[in-house]
Amino acid sequence: MAQVTTGTAAAVALAEALVTEAKRKASYTAVDEHITTETRVVGIGSGSTVVFCVERLAQRVKSENLGIKACIPTSFQAKQLIIEAGLPLAELNQFPDIDVAFDGADEVDAQLNCIKGGGACQLQEKLVASCAKKFVIVADYRKNSITLGEQWKLGVPLEVIPMVYAPLLSKLRALGANPVLRMAMRKAGPVVTDNGNFVIDADFGGIQDPVALERTLIAIPGIVETGLFCNMAEWAYFGMQDG
Repeated sequence: MAQVTTGTAAAVALAEALVTEAKRKASYTAVDEHITTETRVVGIGSGSTVVFCVERLAQRVKSENLGIKACIPTSFQAKQLIIEAGLPLAELNQFPDIDVAFDGADEVDAQLNCIKGGGACQLQEKLVASCAKKFVIVADYRKNSITLGEQWKLGVPLEVIPMVYAPLLSKLRALGANPVLRMAMRKAGPVVTDNGNFVIDADFGGIQDPVALERTLIAIPGIVETGLFCNMAEWAYFGMQDG
């Protein structure tokens, strides 16, 4: 039994290492292809893949003396990554015109529509992406789908005003969703975003028309932002299974 357990653990560790390497290669390629000597302002997304985008950006700034003036974070995590990498940290109000923004995704469909918000950062992520001339998604092969909802089974993350989460759950059920208020893992109570809001994960199953669904959801009072990023990304880089 111990040998089986050890073998299983080794296989899991190998698979995780391959995914990590895939994320690194995809991130490095994305940064190398979209950061040029003309780039001045960079949007920094959130999540595990973006770690490698920041890593590569810092390497190139140091080795090539690139003229990056500002890196705009989308979350507390992104802010810390920028600081730790020694990159210039700034706010969107200081630099509202972003040359390129890099971010991860929970799922990407064939038209590059995305589900984001697994880390509860979708509001600030969308604000930064909307101000970017180029929005680049970087993810591993597990996030690549034909239709949204095909692989990501946790629903569309919705950032909502806390005082109205209960009515919103009812309204979402009326739309055919299976919504749940996201609860914190190591805190009593719900997840609270960087903006002081709650997150509802609304499972609609396979999403055939994400543009129409986003339009419907964002029109509901109390929903601050959705995790549907439609017609925003122009490039997506996927790290493949073989690393």
